[in-house]
Amino acid sequence: MKHSIKVSGNHASVFLMDKIYVHDASLLRDDLLEIIDQGIIDIKIDLSGLTYIDSSGLGTLVTINKRTKEKNGRLVLVGAQGLPFDLIKRTRLDKVFIIE
Repeated sequence: MKHSIKVSGNHASVFLMDKIYVHDASLLRDDLLEIIDQGIIDIKIDLSGLTYIDSSGLGTLVTINKRTKEKNGRLVLVGAQGLPFDLIKRTRLDKVFIIE
């Protein structure tokens, strides 16, 4: 998996590409928790380039969602499609996340 993070003020745009497995999810979680700790609490994650996400990747998204809410921010998922979107719906996480 490749990911990039662009920060502007207290907003961050995150772009995920390819596939997220356990190791990738851990790296992504660490990077996102670091920016949240710096006060960047409004995060938009673009999933349009993502082709696969495993349970650890979904867990990372849940963790980031929870952390942003604790700090009065928000996480928004955009561009979800294909298998990643199907997994989000099957696990009922579409009821938890803001999805655009």
